[in-house]
Amino acid sequence: MATSPAERTLRPLRSRRGLAWLLAAPLAWLVVFLALPVAIVFSISLAQQTLAMPPYTPILVWDAVEGLRVDVTLEHYAFLIEDPFYLEALLGSLGMAASTTLICLLIAFPMAHAMATAPARWRAAMLLAVILPFWTSFLLRVYAWTGLLAGRGPINQMLLALGLIDSPLPLMNSNLAVQIGLVYAYLPFMVLPLYAALDRFDGSLLEAAADLGATPWTAFRTVTLPLVWPGVLAGSALVFIPVTGEFVIPDLLGGADTLMLGKVLWEEFFANRAWPQAAAVAVCMLLLVALPGLLRAAWEFVRGQRQGVPAVAARGGH
Repeated sequence: MATSPAERTLRPLRSRRGLAWLLAAPLAWLVVFLALPVAIVFSISLAQQTLAMPPYTPILVWDAVEGLRVDVTLEHYAFLIEDPFYLEALLGSLGMAASTTLICLLIAFPMAHAMATAPARWRAAMLLAVILPFWTSFLLRVYAWTGLLAGRGPINQMLLALGLIDSPLPLMNSNLAVQIGLVYAYLPFMVLPLYAALDRFDGSLLEAAADLGATPWTAFRTVTLPLVWPGVLAGSALVFIPVTGEFVIPDLLGGADTLMLGKVLWEEFFANRAWPQAAAVAVCMLLLVALPGLLRAAWEFVRGQRQGVPAVAARGGH
């Protein structure tokens, strides 16, 4: 059935209107639960510290003479630069996040490869085993490690029984305990993206590479790794970003020498009641985590613009 010119004209408008309504819900969610809280935290970081509840002054002050006045300060950000304590916490968080991401990657890649190459009847059970820990409370799973790593816990008892040690190891309240807890908690976040990438991988490509004389390492480096690289990046982001601000695991398993931004934020907010200083730490941590993604997005945009210019020029030449 033929359509009139008016209907053909209104059809794109309807589709755009439908797309707008489709995007309205997620955009509203991001504004209410992401942009607005970030704006509130940023405004608190610019406020003055005071002995009140809440313990900061408003940044917008109405004065009968001057009218609406903006009262902000950058002293909390300056203090972050002047005090080496925050730099140590930042380096501790980045180091722990990087080591956790690397260890998870080294453990998760063989696991994901075994899951992707396993018979079809076993894949569902293996995938269930990976996601099964999510069915229990995160806090309970982490707290269970306090018993496993205790001086008289199962790990030390097993090492003593095997004769590998003469006395219990001080595993609890150490950076090693925090590292173990982080790897245990965030390993599934690395396994699942790698499994999704390896499950789509065509194994015949490795056979073709071997026929061409490639060694297993060369085939992995030139064939497998580039094709599963998006899964590696996704898993690394899912592990690195939350570990940077992790609080529960360092608090339960770490000791006095475990210095991470999550613990610093908690102490500033609840122990010291220095909300503006804690908000400044949170803003800097957010920028630090988001900066790589923003730089990559800018680089992709610039590369797309550069690739588009020659195409436009070529069409203009014809």
